[in-house]
Amino acid sequence: MNPAGTRDAGTERPVKPPFWARKANVVLATAVFALAVFGTTTQSWIDVRLDPAAAANADLHVQGSKAATAVTALALVALAGGLAASIAGRISRWIIAALILLASAGIIVAAATVLADPLGAAQGTIAASTGISGGNAAVTVTPFPVLAVVAGALLALCALVLPAAGRYWKSRTKYDRGRQAARGGNGPVDEIDSWDSLSRGEDPT
Repeated sequence: MNPAGTRDAGTERPVKPPFWARKANVVLATAVFALAVFGTTTQSWIDVRLDPAAAANADLHVQGSKAATAVTALALVALAGGLAASIAGRISRWIIAALILLASAGIIVAAATVLADPLGAAQGTIAASTGISGGNAAVTVTPFPVLAVVAGALLALCALVLPAAGRYWKSRTKYDRGRQAARGGNGPVDEIDSWDSLSRGEDPT
């Protein structure tokens, strides 16, 4: 199968990219999973029951952004990378895919660390609330760290798919657009291609 925007030998019909390789689908999936990771950090990852002698308020809820501070930043990096991939060239897409993959790995490791040692992850919040560090407390982990791991793994999958899917995407250089026009066709146009054409003042229809 040839990349999108090319034609099969002996035919005049442009090759339609498979569902998994369509630009809109890859970019949207990356953005959704990155936002899902970010969303988990706004929720409570650890519920803490303090020693009654340590504070009058014995209940604390530790948000993901405090339990694993790196996850929020890594999710934003992955989101920015996914959006940038929609207008990037071939080499840039490889670099972006590597960055998203590294961000995904960081998300998974950070969330897994919280799951492995929730009391240690909550110590900063406990100390800030009570003025006492290293105290005894009962902790309960909510489902959100697990969701962050799952979303991070799916984000990594998007990063692995990105370079292969990019082979089907139309090139953004003037040379390649002119070469496609000379062949008499521009290939199938998805939603992002249409938006890019309008941004350049072209009529995608």
